[in-house]
Amino acid sequence: MFEIIRKKELNPTVTLMEINAPLVAKKAQPGQFIILRVDEEGERIPLTVADYDRENGTVTIIFQVVGATTEKLNHLNEGDCLCDFVGPLGKETETEGLKKVAVVGGGVGCAIAYPIAKKLHEIGCEVHTISGFRNKDLVILEDEFKAVSDKFILTTDDGSAGEKCVVTEPLKRLLDSGEKYDCVITIGPLIMMKFVCLTTKPYGVKTIASMNPIMVDGTGMCGGCRLTVGGKTVFACVDGPDFDGHEIDFDEAMARSSTYKDFERKAHEDTCNLFKKEVK
Repeated sequence: MFEIIRKKELNPTVTLMEINAPLVAKKAQPGQFIILRVDEEGERIPLTVADYDRENGTVTIIFQVVGATTEKLNHLNEGDCLCDFVGPLGKETETEGLKKVAVVGGGVGCAIAYPIAKKLHEIGCEVHTISGFRNKDLVILEDEFKAVSDKFILTTDDGSAGEKCVVTEPLKRLLDSGEKYDCVITIGPLIMMKFVCLTTKPYGVKTIASMNPIMVDGTGMCGGCRLTVGGKTVFACVDGPDFDGHEIDFDEAMARSSTYKDFERKAHEDTCNLFKKEVK
């Protein structure tokens, strides 16, 4: 069993958990993910590794409560155990040889962006980070990003924290000012990543997009993470999750990602009602 060592609410819908999983922590790299089950009857869900501590044997996950399983997971506390915690899976983000990188994260996607920015910083790369959120109440990992970034820009849609704009505006400003990046790495909502890639394309800057948001079962069997990259069919969980953002068919990916939304909403509502009945 995999014990929850630490639990912290990052905002009203996003939670951090540190899990005791020495074998996973030993091999984990930024960009990879794990598959967990809350209990023996629970579904399998993939979550990206948000951090790891090889010495203490722990792996950090950060998740947004959007469906039945994440609702169940969020009801667990420190000292409780997960039934399964398997990984690391997927290909790690390629960082070798990079000297200057812009990392662009949006919403809970910043939890995936952070370990990448951290590793880049550790290998001596100059890191410029742009983090975007709807408002100040949803901001996560601001201090952590500042600690590993040579330049950090925070944006919110309503201007309640940082700059009032979307992430593509400061990114374009940096590119227009003459910043030369070996690579731009973006992680967040599909629509955000689409426009980040559209922003960088005229400048000829290599742009990597993490397609973690569309993964469902983490094995490729469900077909939910199937997407078209450079005219070829690939699967985010087994072939990625990182791909050349300029070759991704984002419109196709966004259409497919909505397939399970009604089911997820219904399952989430049923689970919430179940917990309410148990409380009564």
